[in-house]
Amino acid sequence: MKATDMLMAEHRVIEGVLDTLEQGAQKLASGSAIQPGFFLDAADFIRGYADSRHHKKEEGVLFKAMVRHGFPEDQGPIAVMLAEHEQGRAFTRALREAAQNLQRGEPSAREEVIMNALAYVSLLRQHIQKENNILFRMADNVIPQSEYAEIEAGFAKVEREEIGSGAHEKYEALANALSNQLQP
Repeated sequence: MKATDMLMAEHRVIEGVLDTLEQGAQKLASGSAIQPGFFLDAADFIRGYADSRHHKKEEGVLFKAMVRHGFPEDQGPIAVMLAEHEQGRAFTRALREAAQNLQRGEPSAREEVIMNALAYVSLLRQHIQKENNILFRMADNVIPQSEYAEIEAGFAKVEREEIGSGAHEKYEALANALSNQLQP
């Protein structure tokens, strides 16, 4: 399995949570009583899995390999992906803050939760499509196969040092728990 295939497999897990987050936001918008903890858990998944795990593999390993093979970091596709990662982090911080405010009973927080959840979902869906269909193909075309073992070792280092052992299972369980929270 190529390094880009590993990242695309992680995208599928993230997309499942995006679907669940969108459903939660839509239910909240329609007046359903969705617990603020659902959105706090979603923000935890995003920060721990999508950002600390997945985006750090891209930013710290794959994108650096692409830069070594001629891609500029400050413009073009890598710069766009980095900017979108930052935008996603801002939406996640705002979602977490709004969910905490909702938990405290602040009336305006409901709309903030909905807006930030849906904005994050929209951003990440588009972002994933760009990576899967454009950026990762570019990476596969410029990075020699002989470097993929080094990239995979870099991914393993991110797993060990950034999120620790057992985190993969923790976040996959959290993804399932989020989906279960919306079941009637």
